[in-house]
Amino acid sequence: MDPKAETPQTSARPRMSRRASIIGSLIALLLLAGTGWLAWHLTHPAADTSTPPGRRGAPATTVGVATAERANIPITLEALGTVTPQASVRVRPQVSGVMEKVLFKEGQMVRAGDLLATIDARQFELALMQASGQRQRDEAQLDSARVTLQRFKTLLAQDSIARQEVDSQAALVKQLEGSVVIDKANEGTARLNLGYTRVLAPVSGRVGLRSVDVGNVVNSSDANGIALITQLTPIDVVFAVPQDQAGELQQSAAAGTVMKVTALDRTRSATLDTGVFASLDNQIDVQTGTVKAKARFANTDLALFPNQFVNVRLLLKTLDGAVVVPVTALRHGSNGDYVYVLNSAERTVSLRPVQRGQATVEKIVITSGLAAGERVITEGADRLRDGARVVLPGAPAGAGQRQNAAGAEAPAAAASRPRRRASKAEGA
Repeated sequence: MDPKAETPQTSARPRMSRRASIIGSLIALLLLAGTGWLAWHLTHPAADTSTPPGRRGAPATTVGVATAERANIPITLEALGTVTPQASVRVRPQVSGVMEKVLFKEGQMVRAGDLLATIDARQFELALMQASGQRQRDEAQLDSARVTLQRFKTLLAQDSIARQEVDSQAALVKQLEGSVVIDKANEGTARLNLGYTRVLAPVSGRVGLRSVDVGNVVNSSDANGIALITQLTPIDVVFAVPQDQAGELQQSAAAGTVMKVTALDRTRSATLDTGVFASLDNQIDVQTGTVKAKARFANTDLALFPNQFVNVRLLLKTLDGAVVVPVTALRHGSNGDYVYVLNSAERTVSLRPVQRGQATVEKIVITSGLAAGERVITEGADRLRDGARVVLPGAPAGAGQRQNAAGAEAPAAAASRPRRRASKAEGA
């Protein structure tokens, strides 16, 4: 074979291999680009970039609305309080003796001055008789000494007696007068001790469990005494107030403002009683940053029990005619608080900066930026922008989509007509 004839074939093979490698590289790049685009398309759903969010062509969002209204908003203070009786007295005997009678029942309601028990009074009666007899004897001696002194003065005027005897008799009269005063004091003490044998209730309230039985010897040093009486009507509740509100409470109390206080049970579901704010302590607890306050309750139904823990709700004041919206209508942004206001004519929303005020569990006061009667968005606001279209509750399903798609359907229909005409012409 001629070597010259093999040369063109041999030189063509490298060119074809280089061309094939270039084509293979291009195909690999295209496949790689197509795979990347497919992955991006699957992880990023297509969006209509022709119309920015919030513009007329964006899909409408179904939202909940509420109307801003005027209402009287109570400003309250919640705290945990302890029921404290106005008086809690441990009844103890004032004299020692044998318990003779117990005239009360455990748990009985008593009034101040009621007889609770009696102590054997015989020794105290005898002591009273002895003191009374001593007083009478000294009074008789005093009367005799006074008569003698008067006689001595008469004789002294006649110059029939020495002045020394008159002075001595006058001193004796004064001595006997002092003895009579002492005797009267001893007699009063004996009478007082005799009265102590009748144990009376010092305050009105409920008697606790009995601490002593009949026949026992009692005295004033007994730790348990005879009984414990706790005053229940009226009764107080002591609770803690934050130091930031202590000044406002002090000013309201000084101005004579009557502040209503409600005592609730542990679950805050039932009202135990209603009272008024009574007083504020004069020092702030540096450990807790609070000051003690006291509220007074009539407790006519005896629903409050001493040392009971209750939830206290203090009505500080009432905001009359405040503009309020539901708590869910208020949004928080980097520039402050705002709400979405519904434009009823266009079915769009507008972002409105507002100033918030006091809040309750369900309502919040708007001090500025919103007027009563305007409608605000309460649900679905997370998906809204300023100027976005919305669908109100109760509107037909798909109404917002049909309304937004109305402008797009007309161009699409116009574009389909030439295609139909062209197909008819090709068939002809």
